Amino acid sequence: MATYLVTGCAGFIGFRVTELLLQEGHQVVGVDNLNHSYDCRLKQWRRSQIDGRDGFSFHQLDITDRGGLSRMWEEKGSRPFAAVINLAARAGVRDSVENPWEYLETNATGALNLLDLCRRYGVGKFVQASSSNVYGQGSLPSREDAVTDGCISPYAVSKKAAELLCSSYHSLYGIDVTALRFFTVYGPAGRPDMMLFRCVQRISEDRPVLVYGDGSQSRDFTYVDDVARGVIGALKPLGCQIVNLGSDKPVVLNEAIRMIEELVGKKARRESRPPHPADVEDSWADIGKARTLLGWEPGLSLHQGLSRMVEWYRQNRSWAREVITA
Repeated sequence: MATYLVTGCAGFIGFRVTELLLQEGHQVVGVDNLNHSYDCRLKQWRRSQIDGRDGFSFHQLDITDRGGLSRMWEEKGSRPFAAVINLAARAGVRDSVENPWEYLETNATGALNLLDLCRRYGVGKFVQASSSNVYGQGSLPSREDAVTDGCISPYAVSKKAAELLCSSYHSLYGIDVTALRFFTVYGPAGRPDMMLFRCVQRISEDRPVLVYGDGSQSRDFTYVDDVARGVIGALKPLGCQIVNLGSDKPVVLNEAIRMIEELVGKKARRESRPPHPADVEDSWADIGKARTLLGWEPGLSLHQGLSRMVEWYRQNRSWAREVITA
């Protein structure tokens, strides 16, 4: 069994990756700064699912803190990790327009700090969380070999920068790097700034649901457990690769809202807002590369995933109803 460093371990994807690694008998050193970029009750709940588990240790630390990362690393020994899985990030397209500096610092400089520690201490594998947003308004379905010079948000730019740093450290130092482009990840205990969490909560509580645009835009919604399996699959030696993780089945937002209405048993009270200029109109992943390189397939349909999400909300409604949603 191996020891892995997982950053963003209290985040939406990070805690599921940590859980799966622990279930497989590995050891996980988790890093998270537990910031308040969104309602921290969700991070606290996720952390409660992994705290105290055999093989897990936690460090409250920001990946932009180069000195703190170095000290933590040195405490673990000269070469303590089989791989680094960097899932820590400032996420959210719209917020990045308001505060691009923080996004570049966390998503690009944070990745650089971790890559350079891998170089210094001889850690040979690095998995980087990237995003479908790097594709911008490109042709669909999105393939990894598409030109990605048309990023339309600072968030997308910060993720593209992290990908380029990974490529540079592979070329210069031989680190095996895999950047995974996630497509609209959803599921239980998800991010409250994401549309599906907001819909489940607000429809359940008879609150208005904000919809940007007319709802005709589509998204390649991908269930969190499927993404976590893909992250772990990417720990194998691959050289230097970029791989999409998506469902390959885009769904129109209006249809996703209809599914939630059916599962919750209530109609949405919709409030429309103009489309945001940083939002892409549609997303759709070509996942042929994930199939070939990782042997990966998405396992759950959107309806199945939403059923689990609604059930989680019902079980945690006493506090989840108070979570602040954007």
